[in-house]
Amino acid sequence: MRCLLQRVSEARVDIAGETVGEVGRGLMVLVCAMRDDAEDKAAALAKKVVNLRIFSDEAGKMNKSILDIGGACLVVSQFTLAADTSRGNRPGFSPAAPPDEGNALYLKFCDFLRDHGVPVETGEFGADMQVTLTNDGPVTIWLEN
Repeated sequence: MRCLLQRVSEARVDIAGETVGEVGRGLMVLVCAMRDDAEDKAAALAKKVVNLRIFSDEAGKMNKSILDIGGACLVVSQFTLAADTSRGNRPGFSPAAPPDEGNALYLKFCDFLRDHGVPVETGEFGADMQVTLTNDGPVTIWLEN
């Protein structure tokens, strides 16, 4: 699985003009299941996300996790993280998991975050979404397993 984390002061996702998920301080998590991924990868990635120390402590150093700050995650499925641009200018997405598998792993990833005690808001798998966020820092981190 792959994900792109953005530390945010706020984030929301809208579908057809309606807000379906929003968070305050926390993480915007764009996530993509890859071919042959399984639940163990979703669990490992969720554990990494909740324990990653990318929030500032009292001294201004990135030393706190989302659990430490009581933050939330806005998790949005993003199959384009699987883009293969090695053969020209039009990306291919065959490395991404098929839609049914991708959706199941996306939902499991969200469940694993919740199991760790992180509040989770989501977009809608496969929908045309508009994502708005304020990247805090900016801090943006790529994770893959």
